[in-house]
This record gives sequence, C-alpha cells and structure tokens, in this order.
Amino acid sequence: MILQIVAVLASIMFGIAALLSVYRIVIGPSVLDRVIASDVLVATIICALGAEMALNRHTDTLPVLLVLALFAVLGSLSVARFLPGRDSA
Repeated sequence: MILQIVAVLASIMFGIAALLSVYRIVIGPSVLDRVIASDVLVATIICALGAEMALNRHTDTLPVLLVLALFAVLGSLSVARFLPGRDSA
C-alpha cells in the first residue's frame, strides 16, 4: 500500500519535471538554456526508468539507461566544446 503511494507520488514528480523541462526547451531564450533543459529531461527519464526497474524488480531496460546516459554525456561534452569561449583577458 505505501509502496504504491510512493510510486504514484514519484511518477507525478517525474511527470512535472519532464513537463517543466519541455517548457524550457520550447520557451528557452538561448541555446544554452535549451541544452541544459534537454539534459535535465534526459536525467529525468533515466531516473524514471530506474525507479520503474526498482519497483518492478527487473533489469530489462538497463541497456536503455546506459545508452541514454552515454548520449547525455556526449551531448553535454559536444555542446561545451563548440560554445563560443569567453576570454576574461
């Protein structure tokens, strides 16, 4: 009973986080805001899949988690590499 309540609350929070991230991706004033929001969205999806795996006691979606984590890291690194540098000198 309590586990079901926690699962419902967690899914509501994951849903709200995903909606807010999508809102920032659509409305975000700069490219950097959109990139950060997409990283937050991927992290939210990873956490939601991990919670689903823990609740249902399986590891079927583990490869999906690994691929999402790889894309998140590579996406962040590529954006950081190609952003215009700001010299303090």
